Amino acid sequence: MNGNEFGRLFRVTTYGESHGDAMGATISGCPAGVELSVKDIQHELDRRKPGQSMITTSRGEPDAVVVNSGVQDGYTTGTPIGMVVQNKDARSGKYEPYVTAPRPSHGDFTYSAKFGTRNWGGGGRSSARETVNWVAAGAVAKQVLEQSEYDIEVKAHVNQIGDIEAPPVSFDEMLEHTEENDVRCAHPETAEKMQAAIEQYQKEGDSIGGSIYFEAQGVPRGLGAPRFDSFSARLGQAMMAVPAATAFEFGLGREAREWTGSDRNENWEFDEEGDPRPVGNKHGGIQGGITTGQPIYGEMTLHAPTSIPKKQRTVDWETGEEKEIQVVGRHDPVLPPRGVPVVEAMFYLTILDFMLLSGRINPDRLDGAVGEYDTPYHPSSPQNE
Repeated sequence: MNGNEFGRLFRVTTYGESHGDAMGATISGCPAGVELSVKDIQHELDRRKPGQSMITTSRGEPDAVVVNSGVQDGYTTGTPIGMVVQNKDARSGKYEPYVTAPRPSHGDFTYSAKFGTRNWGGGGRSSARETVNWVAAGAVAKQVLEQSEYDIEVKAHVNQIGDIEAPPVSFDEMLEHTEENDVRCAHPETAEKMQAAIEQYQKEGDSIGGSIYFEAQGVPRGLGAPRFDSFSARLGQAMMAVPAATAFEFGLGREAREWTGSDRNENWEFDEEGDPRPVGNKHGGIQGGITTGQPIYGEMTLHAPTSIPKKQRTVDWETGEEKEIQVVGRHDPVLPPRGVPVVEAMFYLTILDFMLLSGRINPDRLDGAVGEYDTPYHPSSPQNE
């Protein structure tokens, strides 16, 4: 199986199945000299883990991360960082009815058709549980960016569930309110309506889709390359890799089809430092596939969770029967609330990779002090203590 690696210089390779022994990620290309603790990573994993509230799956996974390489005395060493999260609460027996009778709209049949076999417990490799690896890697990328000389910050929030849409909110409002409610919507009044709607779908044995708005501030201009390595293309790849993603847009997004060129085009002016900048930001911080220095913002859509307790129909290719099935187990009735830290992680990974590719951050060491060996983060000889 290919497709388990993301990034050019900051490369993340992941492994694991939903009901396997463990999930894991290896990061190659993390600069040395980044202060990193398990606590930094665990904080982000706790935002994604199951069982946070009544509107998430009740699967009891602590998602406790173990860092087993690439860090010495609290600093990254420049060597590959290995991270492991053990699976503690797998119950594969509930998935036995679907081994040869694929669940509607899952990856069951397509995986079997491609490989001739599959790990069927909990959906195996196609399960959204795999995103625990992405969030762990994104937490490392976040620390690199936060400790660099650049003031880059990423935030996301749930802006729509079903037909309930939050009004636009500021970046500061996202920072202040997103984590205050179970839905992770930065508009408190809308969050209450979303919560009630989700609970109703849950009672009916159904699920509902939604969307996540994301934004990054402080990203410098000049990141990205035209065409296949454009910033928007790589960001789109990152967001569309999120399980259940059906749409990605930035700037005006789909609304751009309703605008004339004269309305959408943004004139240029000089900023306070005498540099050209566009008047407005309908372009979402990206022009010609390259960042402009303006905030980068967009939205991604997630369809309703496909594992629902309502009765559905399938076929069993082993017996030749048509069957009525009822998917039982522990599943989320909605995905965006737990998807927020996943989206933020993929955004951080994309930004950091471009920062390294452009030379804004030294790929070897965060301090950029080429040739300097007697550093504050170099280990001391035990014999000299």
